[in-house]
Order: sequence, then structure tokens, then C-alpha cells
Amino acid sequence: MTIPAKTIAQAVDWRHFLHSIPELAYEEWQTSAFVAEKLAGFGMTVQTGFAGTGVVASLTKGNSRRVIGLRADMDALPINEVAEYRYRSQFAGKMHACGHDGHMAMLLAAASLAPEMNFDGTVRFIFQPAEEAEGGALRMIEDGLFDMLPVDSVYGLHNWPALPPGAFVAGAGPIMAAFSIFSIEICGKGAHGAMPHEGTDPIVAGCAVVSALQSVVSRNVSPLDTAVLSVTQIQAGDAYNVIPDRAIIRGTGRWFSKEVGDKLEARVRKIANDIASAHGCEAVIRYERRYPATINDATSAGVAREAAAKVGLTVLDAQPSIASEDFAFMLNAVPGAYAWIGSGRGPVNPGLHSPHFDFNDSVIPAGIAYWIHLIEVELGSS
Repeated sequence: MTIPAKTIAQAVDWRHFLHSIPELAYEEWQTSAFVAEKLAGFGMTVQTGFAGTGVVASLTKGNSRRVIGLRADMDALPINEVAEYRYRSQFAGKMHACGHDGHMAMLLAAASLAPEMNFDGTVRFIFQPAEEAEGGALRMIEDGLFDMLPVDSVYGLHNWPALPPGAFVAGAGPIMAAFSIFSIEICGKGAHGAMPHEGTDPIVAGCAVVSALQSVVSRNVSPLDTAVLSVTQIQAGDAYNVIPDRAIIRGTGRWFSKEVGDKLEARVRKIANDIASAHGCEAVIRYERRYPATINDATSAGVAREAAAKVGLTVLDAQPSIASEDFAFMLNAVPGAYAWIGSGRGPVNPGLHSPHFDFNDSVIPAGIAYWIHLIEVELGSS
């Protein structure tokens, strides 16, 4: 199917409108209402309320029981936009800095064309809240998404500035890493900065913990495995001449295999506890595994690559990203594939999560075409 010029223009308009109304995780009420209204206008059966703001539209043709799901994320980030586009964010401190506005626009445009297609089966268009570290995919599943609206396979698509426009990646196996967050509170005894012997210094203990954590990946994880352990925050004290009672260390871990994930957590806990104790302090540790690794089913990844090739995208092999994605929860529930579509870097597209970021509208036609061809590859014709 050739994508009509009016559909592309409409998708760009939708993208710009959605960019102007960014909403954070589980607050996507205006976004959700807009999406649901458009889907209903295409003549589809629309169901709302999954994870609060999630929207799913279903379209059935022919007699096949085959069902596929196509997913776009909806939430924005707590970033203050610096660009001055006419469609810039209307809400201070919130912006679409990851391209979810473009993801929604491309999937909405594909949904608008689907009623004109000749396929055999059911397509579910899934619009998911709270992808950005808040686990909206898991919440939708827990709310009965795949029990009430089952699918045989599910697909996700993300713009990728590190790839040039026209490039496409959907490899079999891991494509995005699992991730954790941790917080280590080192509890000591405060004292005057001139009399440190009268206290128990949590800052000294905390610095020793941070230093020791740097050896976990290099000395506890096999060089053949992938892992990252990063300390990203250290907070302690309020005055130049006061040793505080507490120091707080926060950070993140990344991995692909469960064994490595287990190792990272075990080492963080042991290092923090033992070093704090050696310094006469106590460690209070909070360690949360947020998202599992995003692992593509080989068959589904092959379908995704076939659809991309039919559109004329250049299908590439690439190393997985150490970033994370809660689409992993959907892939844990049913087979499927997550893909990257190149969007290129430039002055207005420096990279994801930048206050300067703006989705590359030139990618929209290829994204729409990919979704349409994916339906054709998966469901054929009736």
C-alpha cells in the first residue's frame, strides 16, 4: 500500500499537537482522550482504562483467529524544552524528548489506513502510558491487557538518532538491557568537622563504598558478559564544618542475563554492608529491579525485518543498547519484536532525552509504511 500524502501530512499535524501537550507517566489524560477519539473515528472498537490512561483499539477482518498487537508509548519526560517551535511544549518542565509523540502519530496514521486494507485476522493498536521508568507495560498486563485482548505476537518501534534515517534494526535476542536502581544510606554519627574522632563519618565510608563498587564489573562479572554499574548521586551534609549523620549513594545497574543481574545485586548489597560495618556505620540498602531485558523472539524479529525491507528501509545488524525499555514486559508475556528506526542526529535532534530534541518528521512516512507492511506480512490477505 502506498501511503497517501494527506495521511502523512495529517500524521505530522498530529505529532505536532501531541508534542505541544506532553504529559508525564500515568498523567496522559489529554493524550489518551485524543488517541481514543481518533481511533473511534476510524471505526474501531476502542477500550480504555488499562493502567489508567492506556488505550487499545481492535480491528478484525476475514476469518483467521490470528491476532497481532502494535504498540506505541505515550508519556513525556520531566524536562524543560528549550526549542522555540510553534508547537513547543505548553507545559513548563514537561516535553516529548524521546519521540513518543512521533511514535503515536505513526501508529495512529497506520490505524487510519488499516480499515482500507485487505488482511485476514485481528490487529490491536496498543497505546501505552508510562514507558519512562514507571512500567506502564507491566501495569497494562496486570490490568488484564492480554487476558481480555489476547495477541499471538506484539511489536514495538522506537526512533533511534544513533542510526541514519532509512536504517532499521530488529535483531533476534537481546536488544535492550535490564535495569535496576539502588539507594545506599550510610548511617553514622555526626560530629564537629574539627573533632572527627567524636563521630563516625558516613562520608568516608560512603566514598569507600563508591570506590569498591567500581570493581564489580571488572572483577565479578565475566569479560564475556555485559554489565554496567554506575553511581550517579552522592548526597551528604549541609555545612562546611559539620560531619553529617548520613550519606546517600544512588545509582543504576544494567545487564542482559539473569545471572549477571543476580551478581550485581548481591555484590552491591555485600560491599555496602561490609564496608559500612568496617567503618563503624550501618548501610540501609534499597535495590529495585525495574525492567527485564528486552529480548526479541527470532521468528517475530524476522517478520519485522521482512516488513522493513519491503518498505525500502536498510536492515542492519547492530549491538544491543544498554538503555532499557518496558516493552520487555510485553515480550515476556507473548512473542514479539522491538525495533529501531533511524532518525539521525542533527541540530534539532541531538539525541534522546535532550532538552533540544525534536522528533524527525521525515521518518514518519517510513514508520507508517513499516506498520502497514508488518500487518500484511503477519496477516496476509483475506
